[in-house]
Order: sequence, then structure tokens, then C-alpha cells
Amino acid sequence: MNYATYTQQAIPSSSVDEQALAQAELYNHLESQAEAVAPTQDPLTSRDRRIIGEIIQVEPESVRTIWIEGGITVWVQFVEGGRLPFDRDWFATRVAQVKATLPETPRERNQRLESELKEACTVFGLYYGEIDYLIFSTKVYRNGHLIGFIGWDEEGWYARPRQYGLNRVAPSAEQVIGLLGVRAAVAA
Repeated sequence: MNYATYTQQAIPSSSVDEQALAQAELYNHLESQAEAVAPTQDPLTSRDRRIIGEIIQVEPESVRTIWIEGGITVWVQFVEGGRLPFDRDWFATRVAQVKATLPETPRERNQRLESELKEACTVFGLYYGEIDYLIFSTKVYRNGHLIGFIGWDEEGWYARPRQYGLNRVAPSAEQVIGLLGVRAAVAA
């Protein structure tokens, strides 16, 4: 009776390397396709990264993300790999301290002001035109008619009914719109 004996042959290393490269290329392609179809949103704002960078004394751009594990530990993940653990209560205290002292960037200020302006315009049934973000000013309208000009400067919110004239100043966008003589929109 004849028996066949099989032996395992070694796979040439070049074949393994080519396979690994092809697999890596496939994964990269799939990852880029997935990102194109459903881009991931970054949960951290630039301000968040600045706060975290200030707390742990790293460049803000080096922070990838953070998460809380078990309700106790805050983990900070870095872009280049690696992560650091922190006590949640200590981290929360430091975030509050840094937030209180970290100055607002011009972009953050513009986002905050536009948000306040949008809310105020909603109350009065107004809409605003294109905002000049360098000086933060815009025109406000109701039913296609120009109501006035609104902006924000070092004195606070200001409004004026015409292009030229004196600014009327108030501490909030809603109050300054009221200075233009506009009444709040009433639900019908």
C-alpha cells in the first residue's frame, strides 16, 4: 500500500510582503471611501483642543479626542498615537479654570455674536443680510424692507436706522433691535 506524504512548502517572503502591501492598500482605499460617503465629525472644537492643550501642556493640534471611561477616568488620545489618563474630577476642575481665563478667538467671538443675532432676529421676525465679520456688522430686514444696521464693537451691540448717523448702544442684540423701534413678532 502506497502512502502519500505531504510537506508544507515555505512561502517566499517576497510573496508575503506583496500580500501585506496589497492588504494595506485595500484597507486605505476602503477607509477613504467610507470617509467620502460618511465623513466623521470631529467632536472637539478648536477651543476644546486649546483648553485641553493648556491643561496638559501640549500643542492643541496634537489632541485627537477625549473620552471618559467608567465615569472615573478621562482619557486624552493624541494624533501621533498614545494616550494619557486623568482623574475626571481633577480634569473637570482644570477645564473650568482654563475656560475662565482663555481668551476668545475672533472666530469664536463671531460665532457667539451671530448666534445671539439670529436668536434676536427670530424674536422680532427679522432676517439679516451678509455679515461683515471683520467689523461684525450687517443689515436687518423685515418683509424685504431695510429696518436698519446692527453690529458689535468694543462698546457692545449697536444699531442705527440709516447708513450714517449715531449708533444706539445696548448690552444685547435683542435690546439693540428694540432701539430701532421694532416690536416683537406676535404669533397669529
